[in-house]
Amino acid sequence: MKITVETTVAAPVAEVWRAYTTPDDIKQWNAASDDWHTTAATVDLRAGGAFSSRMEAKDGSMGFDFAGIYTKVEEPRLIEYSFGDRTAQVAFAPEGSGVKVQVSFDSEDTHSVEQQRGGWQAILDNFKRYVEAKSRSR
Repeated sequence: MKITVETTVAAPVAEVWRAYTTPDDIKQWNAASDDWHTTAATVDLRAGGAFSSRMEAKDGSMGFDFAGIYTKVEEPRLIEYSFGDRTAQVAFAPEGSGVKVQVSFDSEDTHSVEQQRGGWQAILDNFKRYVEAKSRSR
């Protein structure tokens, strides 16, 4: 089953794309809640290239690597990737004065669909806040 989350970011598409694909930016926004953070990120943004984000609880109690392989990259419109036996697609579409970012991913069996949707949406909401604040400060 595919789950889709989306947001519209009030910033130029080039800034939105860059923030989504640059390791230093990823470390700033890639968390579902304030008690988690991303301590390391790597990106080889090309079909066949690998990515990885180290996500950890701020109290040090747990952490995991979210990693995979890019299967399709069409800058600045589309990123597709696989992670384990699952796939995801990130679409960037100019809309009004911003960019609609839509993430669709294969669900897994450990967490409910609502939990998965909520977690991925929270990360996307953090992304929106980060990019818009960064864009305003320029």
